[in-house]
Amino acid sequence: MIDLYTAATPNGHKISIALEELALPYKLIALDLAKREQKTPEFLAINPNGRIPAIVDRDADDFAVFESGAILVYLAEKTGKLMPSDTKGRSRVLQWLMFQMGGIGPMMGQANVFYRYLPEKIPTAIDRYQGESKRLFRVLDGHLKEHEYLAGDYSIADIANWAWVRTHRWSGVDIGDLPHLRRWRDQIRSRPAVQRGIERPHASLDLDDNDTSKERQFAASARSMLETGQSNTTGTTGNTQ
Repeated sequence: MIDLYTAATPNGHKISIALEELALPYKLIALDLAKREQKTPEFLAINPNGRIPAIVDRDADDFAVFESGAILVYLAEKTGKLMPSDTKGRSRVLQWLMFQMGGIGPMMGQANVFYRYLPEKIPTAIDRYQGESKRLFRVLDGHLKEHEYLAGDYSIADIANWAWVRTHRWSGVDIGDLPHLRRWRDQIRSRPAVQRGIERPHASLDLDDNDTSKERQFAASARSMLETGQSNTTGTTGNTQ
């Protein structure tokens, strides 16, 4: 049994999707980020960084794993699925996983902060992070023109990137001119395990619903979770996505 500590964010949904794809039994423990449940001593004992997601593998002497990319690799290696065992195949998957961890996630996360959450709009910062997100989307689109999935067969690399790409509208980045990325997005969205995974936990904001009043309300509530400055000395400051 896997205990999954999570919330309805792209990083959180990476792991629920993977667990559903792998058909691993798991217990969902949804943390209320607004109440800072991710900063409690109990959770910090599992993840010292105080962010979701994290897992505890009860079948492996309560082994804890944090960082979404590390969790995906752990689950793939535990089951022998969603990642090839040969050196080159494994490397291809890890390359695209790192592409998401080092590029897609951070750039879209910052786009969200400046475009949605901060009350003061800074055009140069918004342009910077939306522009870099779009550049990375073009990289994906170009690769997917010649490949059905990112690294051979469907893998944890697809799960990681898809969980963020699906939220492109929230970051203010259009993908209408990226047909191969849209094909891949829709193809993965049709998988039953993916559909189950993005509901665990269920997000309070429907990304397919263009209700601007709900978007403003969600952004205002999320704003309270942003941690800025250097006043916190616990070492647990930062974005919770």
